[in-house]
Amino acid sequence: MNRRLTHAALTAVLLLACAEALGAHGVTGKDAVFLQGLQGRAIGPLMYLGAKHMVTGYDHLLFLVGVIFFLYKLKDVVQYVSLFTIGHSLTLLVGVLGGVRANPYLVDAVIGFSVVYKAFENMNGFKVVFGVQPNTRVAVLVFGLFHGFGLATKLQEFALSQNGLVANIVSFNVGVEIGQVLALTAILIALTYWRTRSGFLRHAFAANAVVMTCGFLLVGYQLSGYVLTRP
Repeated sequence: MNRRLTHAALTAVLLLACAEALGAHGVTGKDAVFLQGLQGRAIGPLMYLGAKHMVTGYDHLLFLVGVIFFLYKLKDVVQYVSLFTIGHSLTLLVGVLGGVRANPYLVDAVIGFSVVYKAFENMNGFKVVFGVQPNTRVAVLVFGLFHGFGLATKLQEFALSQNGLVANIVSFNVGVEIGQVLALTAILIALTYWRTRSGFLRHAFAANAVVMTCGFLLVGYQLSGYVLTRP
C-alpha cells in the first residue's frame, strides 16, 4: 500500500509540474527585452538563450525522454538524437531566416502530440492496438521538424533586427544543441541508474503513461489557446 501511495504521489507531482510548465515555454522577461532591442551580432548571449530555451523546454525534454527511454546503446542514442537535431535545426533556420510562419498554438499542439506518440510507442501501443510498428527513425525526424518550427515561432514573436540576424540565429541554434547535450546527459544518467534497479521494466509502462498524459495536457492547452485567440 505504501508503495502504491508513493507511486501515486510521484505521478501527481509529475503531472502538476507538467501543468505548471505549460505556459513557461516562451521567451519572456529580460530575455524578451534583450531580443527586442538587439542590434548587431550577439553570439554569446544568443547561444545562452538557445541553451536556456532547450533546458527549460519541457515539451522537447519529454519527447527526448520518450525517444531514448529504451535505447541502451550509445550509438543508438546518437543516431536518434542526430535525426531529431537535423529536423529541428532545419525548421528553426528556415522558419526565422526564411520567414516561414504558422500558428504557434497548432505547432506546439503537434509537439505535444509527439510526446503522446512516443510514449504510446514505448507502451507497445501500436502493435497491440493497431497491429503495426511505425518507423521510429522517420517519426523522430518528422517530429524534429515540428520541434524546430516551435522554436522558430518563439523568435518570430519579436521584430528581430536584420543586422547580424544570420549569425544570431545560428548562434541560438548552437546554444540549443548545447542545451540538448546537457539535458540529455542528465536524463541518460538518471535512466542508466534506474535501469540497474529491479523495478525498471515493471514500472516502465506506468512511467510512459505519465509522459503520455503530460503530452495530452500540452495538446489540450495549445488547442485551447488556438480556439480562444481566434478572431
